[in-house]
Amino acid sequence: MPQTFLRNPHLNGDAFFWQAEISRPARNGALLIHGFTATTAEVRLLGEYLHARGYTVSAPLLPGHGTTPDEMNRCRWQDWTRAVDDAYAQLAPQCARVFVVGESMGALLTLFLASEHPEIAGIVCSAPALLTSTSRMWQARVIAPFVAYAKKPVRAPSDADARWKGYAVNPLRAVVQLSKLQKETRRRLPRIQQPILVIQGRLDQTIDPRSGQVILAEIASREKELRWFEHSTHCVILDREWEQAADATWQFIKRF
Repeated sequence: MPQTFLRNPHLNGDAFFWQAEISRPARNGALLIHGFTATTAEVRLLGEYLHARGYTVSAPLLPGHGTTPDEMNRCRWQDWTRAVDDAYAQLAPQCARVFVVGESMGALLTLFLASEHPEIAGIVCSAPALLTSTSRMWQARVIAPFVAYAKKPVRAPSDADARWKGYAVNPLRAVVQLSKLQKETRRRLPRIQQPILVIQGRLDQTIDPRSGQVILAEIASREKELRWFEHSTHCVILDREWEQAADATWQFIKRF
């Protein structure tokens, strides 16, 4: 894979499964789901934070990610939901309670999984990509049959840049699949009843800032909360306030 397609190739972006360091089966587990074009490097800091506090932590590498943009273009949104469901099926028998945390597209997959498994104890959605630029999605649908991928929009630099591993381009057929996942996830929101925390960065230029509010308005959960981080961009759990975001996640899930 050409290095121009992959940012920070030296980082570890492989799937990981870390059993809690206790002699009996762990009571609590956390399934962490990375975002679109990313790898597990996106959720690794959070995974280390929760594992240090006694959680068994699992983070799958989604199909088409960490390989090539061409391979990602061959994926359908159902491949991503299936991979997340498989990871949950591996984790759940080892834990009395499982919490699911997702970043960006990973937040959509978190919501989808919660709609399928009401026994999930609680969910955290970081920078949920429920609403994104309509014009960019439309452009992707138009040109995807002819162009494989496009450069990502230029964003202001952030502390997350050096900690994030993934594609430097957007595979356009995969963008179309993301659009379909957005629609299917929003359709399922009224089914979801688990406690939910939504985390968003005030400086996020990737998603529509209304995403969290829409989720909380349409979801059936009684316990729901939205937290803003004033100095963070899209990757809240990697940016300058990542420790505060990790602590907010931990403080939320340990209540249930």
